[in-house]
Amino acid sequence: MPTGKHQANTEQVARYADMLAAMGTESRLRIMQLLLTAHPDGMVVGDIAGELDIPSSTLSHHLDKLRNEDLVRVRRDGTFLWYSANSEALQELLGFLYAECCTRNRAVEPKKVICCK
Repeated sequence: MPTGKHQANTEQVARYADMLAAMGTESRLRIMQLLLTAHPDGMVVGDIAGELDIPSSTLSHHLDKLRNEDLVRVRRDGTFLWYSANSEALQELLGFLYAECCTRNRAVEPKKVICCK
């Protein structure tokens, strides 16, 4: 059984793997992308469904998966559910990936990560 720093890293890697797996479908990745465009306010479920042409029952399943991994947050406003991207969790995940690929061994140039095509 891992102990100390190794155990913490193992738990961290497992958490990030779960986060990436939650985003690992086309629909969920499109949901995350859409919610990031609406950051920080987020969007109501009906608008997400309409924008992405995803049936409500299917959308609910996808949003639950993303929420369970803390990638999205939900708030109730009257009868509406507003979903927003959890930018802190995404920043943590991207920071983990960035540290390995761009600072430790420079497999990817940092400028190529932060600059668009």
